[in-house]
Amino acid sequence: MSLAVLSVASEAAPFVKTGGLADVAGALPKALAAEGVEMRTLLPRYPALAPLGGEEVAALDLPGGRARLLAAEAEGLSLLLLDAPHLYDRPGGPYVDGGGRDWGDNALRFGALAKAAALIGAGAVSGWRPSVVHAHDWQAGLAPTFLRALGGPPAVLTIHNIAFQGRFGPHVIGPLGLPPERFAREGYEFWGDVSFLKAGLIDAAKVTTVSPSYARELTEPGFGEGLDGVIRARLPDLSGVLNGIDEEAWNPETDLALPARYSAAAPAGKAACKAALEAEFGLEPGPGPLFAVISRLTGQKGFDLLLSAFPAALARGARLALIGTGEPWLEQAFRDLASRNPGRVSARIAFDEALSHRMQAGADALIVPSRFEPCGLTQLCALRYGTLPVVARTGGLADTVVDLNHAALATGAGTGFQFTPGSAPALSAALDRAMDLFADRAAWRAAMRRAMKQPVGWGASARAYAALYRSLA
Repeated sequence: MSLAVLSVASEAAPFVKTGGLADVAGALPKALAAEGVEMRTLLPRYPALAPLGGEEVAALDLPGGRARLLAAEAEGLSLLLLDAPHLYDRPGGPYVDGGGRDWGDNALRFGALAKAAALIGAGAVSGWRPSVVHAHDWQAGLAPTFLRALGGPPAVLTIHNIAFQGRFGPHVIGPLGLPPERFAREGYEFWGDVSFLKAGLIDAAKVTTVSPSYARELTEPGFGEGLDGVIRARLPDLSGVLNGIDEEAWNPETDLALPARYSAAAPAGKAACKAALEAEFGLEPGPGPLFAVISRLTGQKGFDLLLSAFPAALARGARLALIGTGEPWLEQAFRDLASRNPGRVSARIAFDEALSHRMQAGADALIVPSRFEPCGLTQLCALRYGTLPVVARTGGLADTVVDLNHAALATGAGTGFQFTPGSAPALSAALDRAMDLFADRAAWRAAMRRAMKQPVGWGASARAYAALYRSLA
């Protein structure tokens, strides 16, 4: 029997994307269909979604004003679009304006999204009522709270990154229609603010994170961003479910973005992809490995460590192709590194989805030096494309990459290189290990084949989510 579930998120690929949340919100419903879960996805109707049209299925009174709810089908997803032009029809990004500043009414914008989810859960859409509501991150954090007030179905809250919590001053309590008596330590109050994420943590029936290691880390003061005590109180209801990637979109055997296709059984095309990538980035061919970076350039992602560690790798013949945007000083630092090392380092300060596919295929190894990483998706794509990840031993990176240490090599195991997070010397040592193994071509090819055969899709995770939903429904 099919189980109806409402997913509520602030972004979903391929429509609107700023990070991994969008990939999860876009891929999970398709994977759940095989598990007998009928998932509809509630999204704000940003300008990018307007061309999808849609049929009006409800009119809703929400914080900030009245809105329409439109039903649409697109890209294999069943969508419910919250049409509130006064909240979402504006230039800029989902969360910030063209100057990179947070929208001043974000509390209303995402409070309205959460309230809409609760109203749908309570039966606002004729003929369809979810048995479970799945809320993603702080932008949907108030959905469990509103559902509790309305007597709606149980909610699951997934934390994609606890560093973002949705904190606003107490002046938003009235406009959002929150119960004022719950502005307390035992409720949604957090250091004098309203915390959307804390509200969800307290009121959701179940809490998940995007990897088992990240679930454990969030109970520690160093990772919990002040909410570790709240999370420890929810330990019986906490679980870590690894994200996956869309194995149809990320498939080196069929990827039309690549100059050549290849597989674990027939890997020859990867060499052609490497040669094409070297030419595209203006890099000189060489005997050492070609490392890639495909990421936001931030301190959290650890790229200051790479700036310290990579000169030693360059001295051993390594090369680097980088694409990403982020903190201006890091962008400039990698531009400077490239200008000092022409033909050996090339940096594209941009976002280009097709180029990221070509980089995954053409590079020998991918560097992900995060100080913390809830799950990470680039390392999963790298495994799929036979590009060995060099990753910090944290969160989902630790859960998805098997270290190619001496014991792993002796037993024919291992898919990448792990190192202690936050340490430039440890990263440098991991790069050295990668270059040492690269010199043993047979051992490197064997590791590539293992990486390409590792499960990175949504199958196991979809089964875990379906079981969680059914335990509540």
